[in-house]
Amino acid sequence: MRHSESLLALLPAGALLLTGCGNNSRQKKDDEGLPQRPNVIYLISDDVGIGDLSCYGATKVQTPNLDRLAGQGLQFTNAYATSSTSTPSRFGLLTGMYPWRQENTGIAPGNSELIIDTACVTLADMFRAKGYATAAVGKWHLGLGPKGGTDFNTEIHPNTQDIGFDYEFIIPATVDRVPCVFVENGRVAGLDPADPITVSYDHKVGDWPTGEENPELVKMKPSQGHNNTIINGIPRIGWMTGGRAALWDDEQIADVIAGKAKDFIVAHKDTPFFLYMGTQDIHVPRVAHPRFVGKSGLGPRGDVILQLDWTVGEILNTLDSLGLADNTLLVFCSDNGPVIDDGYQDQARELLNGHTPMKNYRGGKYSAFEAGTRVPFLVRWPAAIKPGKQQALFSMIDVYASLADLLDYPLPEGVAPDSRDQLATLLGKDGKGCSFVVQQNLDNTLSIVQGDYKYIEPSDKPALERWTKTEMGNSPEPQLYNLAQDPSEKDNVAAQHPDKVKELAGLLQEVKDGKWQRR
Repeated sequence: MRHSESLLALLPAGALLLTGCGNNSRQKKDDEGLPQRPNVIYLISDDVGIGDLSCYGATKVQTPNLDRLAGQGLQFTNAYATSSTSTPSRFGLLTGMYPWRQENTGIAPGNSELIIDTACVTLADMFRAKGYATAAVGKWHLGLGPKGGTDFNTEIHPNTQDIGFDYEFIIPATVDRVPCVFVENGRVAGLDPADPITVSYDHKVGDWPTGEENPELVKMKPSQGHNNTIINGIPRIGWMTGGRAALWDDEQIADVIAGKAKDFIVAHKDTPFFLYMGTQDIHVPRVAHPRFVGKSGLGPRGDVILQLDWTVGEILNTLDSLGLADNTLLVFCSDNGPVIDDGYQDQARELLNGHTPMKNYRGGKYSAFEAGTRVPFLVRWPAAIKPGKQQALFSMIDVYASLADLLDYPLPEGVAPDSRDQLATLLGKDGKGCSFVVQQNLDNTLSIVQGDYKYIEPSDKPALERWTKTEMGNSPEPQLYNLAQDPSEKDNVAAQHPDKVKELAGLLQEVKDGKWQRR
């Protein structure tokens, strides 16, 4: 029995009645005056800071396509990813559940099992139940296969098709982790069966060179870690051997992902579709296509920002050429905040030249401080959204329930339990925003933002950078910051405001206990 069939009992009555309807048959939503059933593209980028885009004030690098997206839609200034690292952030988006409620949502290795239970009704399941064609294209990083690890030499199950996606073309984990191959609909694309893939994160496999043993073969040197199997001259995290014909070319990854996404849009131009698209930029290793190399003046990190902007432009141009732009809801965001040195000697820090990826915020990727989870967030839907700035508080965890409202999909009990309906905020109809936002750092230290204040719970984890070279935001003492007066979180005012500490600590505990979950 297919996953979609096993979920029928959980779906709202009538949820499948619209299956097969095309874009031209969409009705008006009478009570709100919204066009019904737009195409939806959720484009989630990697490690992009709120200070990395010119629409957010960057002056050392220009992002014209993202600026266009911002100018034609809503530009959020107070939006947060659920977590300051990739795997949990994406988990929260697709499940509507805080990732810290599940044990195995740390940074997933490249051979991790699928960490989303196939019994979970995902965001993709919801779209498919409403008659949408669904696809996952690009970076995945949520695992594949059964518990015990992924066998990349057979048809991989469970895969994204078992959690709501009709089509998949994905990077299993990250571009700095093995295996360095694409997976398409459960199989490694281009794999020669006579050259099977072996992957390990515990010990070396095969005889392929490693960064540790053969540094003379490396064209991009590691700054920490990243010294295992060398692929395309770049040492990665983890060991692999085999699958030579299937290995990706790092310079071509952005073009391949953009091409697959465009192909899906073209193939489904006459029926509503949901595209979940993950770019690999600007994650390490930062390897741009030759047409972008040296063009930013900020080194490889700046060059892949230009490449990311080009990718967004390819999607915008495809929608325009097919006449789909007006009734396509397009979201762009980052999975977490920026990081400068993240394991390779690519001179990202030395070549910043005054560029400020974190803007005026403290921390970055991995951190409990603001730059860890405060991200660029752009939403365009010309048929329904008036362009402008959205200053309301918003969290990525609330995307699921908000889109459920848009699709008239009543969420069954237990589905997307932590997601709150913020559709009015998402569409710019309401400037209030959500009542609070919960954040998670690499060490699972939680923080909560409400009004002007941010509370970070006490943590006994090491207080500073470790291998991340980023302030983690951990402290054995409670931290309280007035973000309205101190957005850079320089002054811990917990001692001056014990009542506020008690209030926010109590609210965070209620969230942990599930008392704030949607019922």
